[in-house]
Amino acid sequence: MKAKTTMCFVLLILGAMTTAAGFVYAQEGAIRPVTLGQPMPEFTLPQFQGGELSLSQLKGKNVMILFPRGLAGEDHWCHICNYQYAELLELEEEKQIRQTYNLEILYIFPYSTELVANWIDTFPEQMTDIENWKHPEDPESLDERGKRRMAFATQAFPKQFVFEKGKVPTPFPILLDEERTVSKGLGMFTEDWGGSKIDQNVPTVFLLDEEGIVRFKYFSQNTFDRPGFNYLLTFLSTMMGK
Repeated sequence: MKAKTTMCFVLLILGAMTTAAGFVYAQEGAIRPVTLGQPMPEFTLPQFQGGELSLSQLKGKNVMILFPRGLAGEDHWCHICNYQYAELLELEEEKQIRQTYNLEILYIFPYSTELVANWIDTFPEQMTDIENWKHPEDPESLDERGKRRMAFATQAFPKQFVFEKGKVPTPFPILLDEERTVSKGLGMFTEDWGGSKIDQNVPTVFLLDEEGIVRFKYFSQNTFDRPGFNYLLTFLSTMMGK
């Protein structure tokens, strides 16, 4: 009787350990919306540049995770997201912000390798579009809508960026969330936003500290309201105690 009781106890403990192990695995594997002060859920995604990247590989670094909108229609990308990417390239080239802030910057797209390749390939044309909005050939002939677009573009895109086709830099890891595991898990993926019915993410930015804890997050409410990089870098400086 004692032997049977002991065996039942052992089986009960083993069953509890198995259940607990399964629970821990589920917790580690699940990606759900995260609040400030919580660790960002672990994820591993393929990189457009090749190989895979796991978030845990970046422990010890501050991390900026950017979820650009991506497509804004069937045949065009979000110009604002692309302009901000150009701004970030300029900041990295001129100020080496990743080294200065012990920072890695991740871009996550809910698309395939082929679609992201199209984003890079058409990037120079997107910058040309912006310049054409700012400086139309005959501004006096514009209708009211054209004049409003010119005024908006002049204010929203003050800098001029020119890129050569086939030579758009990709210094930041570009991650391919083709299955939308991360984008859906964090609550950003949508098929209808900003007036466009297309597979896209709500533009979002996260800042993580060196331990992977979320210290800042911003979900856009419209296409134009995302924080600028000077604001984000000021926040990073404060976060680092500088």
